[in-house]
Amino acid sequence: MSKLFSDLGVSSTMINTLAGIGMVTPTEIQIQSIPVILNQQDDFVGLAHTGTGKTAAFGLPLLQQVEVESEYIQLVVLAPTRELGKQIYTNLVSFGSDITSLSIAEICGGTAVKPQIERLEQNTHVVVATPGRLIDLIQRGKINLKGVRNFVLDEADEMVLSLKEGLDKIVEVMPKQKRTLLFSATLPGSVKQLVQNYLSKHVTQVGTELHYTVHQGVAHHYVVVSPIEKFNVLLHFLSGQEGKQGIIFCKTKAAVNKLAKNLAINKISSGAIHGSLTQGIRDRIMEQFREGYINTLVATDVAARGIDVKNTSYVVHYHLPDAMETYIHRSGRTARAGAKGMSLAILQEDEIEKMKFLGQEYEIDLHEYAKPSTQHIEENNTVVWANKIFKTKPNKNISEAVRASVKDIFHHLTKEELVDKILANYVLEHKTSDVLVKDNPIQSKKKKNKRQR
Repeated sequence: MSKLFSDLGVSSTMINTLAGIGMVTPTEIQIQSIPVILNQQDDFVGLAHTGTGKTAAFGLPLLQQVEVESEYIQLVVLAPTRELGKQIYTNLVSFGSDITSLSIAEICGGTAVKPQIERLEQNTHVVVATPGRLIDLIQRGKINLKGVRNFVLDEADEMVLSLKEGLDKIVEVMPKQKRTLLFSATLPGSVKQLVQNYLSKHVTQVGTELHYTVHQGVAHHYVVVSPIEKFNVLLHFLSGQEGKQGIIFCKTKAAVNKLAKNLAINKISSGAIHGSLTQGIRDRIMEQFREGYINTLVATDVAARGIDVKNTSYVVHYHLPDAMETYIHRSGRTARAGAKGMSLAILQEDEIEKMKFLGQEYEIDLHEYAKPSTQHIEENNTVVWANKIFKTKPNKNISEAVRASVKDIFHHLTKEELVDKILANYVLEHKTSDVLVKDNPIQSKKKKNKRQR
């Protein structure tokens, strides 16, 4: 028999709130975490991959323990990125919406600091922050963390670099008697070092590192291409995903910009996010993606943390990441909320062994994705080209005289004749005639007769 939130010790007020937002049955990490966090004071390590309900696993019990009569900040949640911080903040506000007088603040980078300072001058119980902005406020003397009782490090495996020099500055202004809770999908050496350095000897750990990191609903595929084929193979794949949403991962900001530009040139519905974009632009693109106005998101790994879009059908690794754990995080962006999803890695020859090792290490069932033939790629590129023309907006600045002259040239053609002539012109300009017409018996016969003569 499956457990209910009431079985875990969640208050009736919060259970009613959860029911109102459609949360009735707790996930595995919530079942393991909530009673421990409610009933013990030990430091805590929770292992579970993104999308399994970690925010509720720590948010529900910790919000329940906040004393709203107090004027101090009692809970600090640290997230690696603005996007994840925003998501955690939104979830906590939702979970605590029926707790009278509960006050939660979002203190993340990428936006003006002055409104955040003004917000902290009001009574605040819970703070959700990114490391850089929190350290900035500490150094300015604009945030008081002397009353903190619980300190959460979420997605710790992705936050190690940003915490390398800053965690000491954060911890030293908090009480020594606070409880530290660390959540991560994996426990690489750097995170184990965090545990040893900042958590007490009495640590309760729940979850399993490797068993739960791979989404069972994701089908993992890879295709091997030469560098010159890479973009065309991606275009061919995207053409087969018409109407679906997906995320394409690149290693660098420059690669994200270049790929997003090429997709836009080909009229592929897409947007790009990376750390150098302003928060306003990132928020706008993410909102367009969530609402379905754009189908494809091109992103770096760090910028994509915190993306939780249920309709994401596929993930493409345009560049294979350096760390194996990052591949798992990327793939976890699809197959959300029990849905099925697809992960496609576009590899070069020298990456095959790394991909196979990844499969063995995480017990992933890898499938080789059939690379499209030259003919299929050319045919697809032709369709992409036609779609590009279809989506091109008319240029109102073209003179009426020129417009009339062109209309006069084409006016006697039927639609079929015009399409045939445009296609023939495309074939000539792109030198793809041998591929596109090789299955045409009339053309083949003409070529054969010409060779015989």
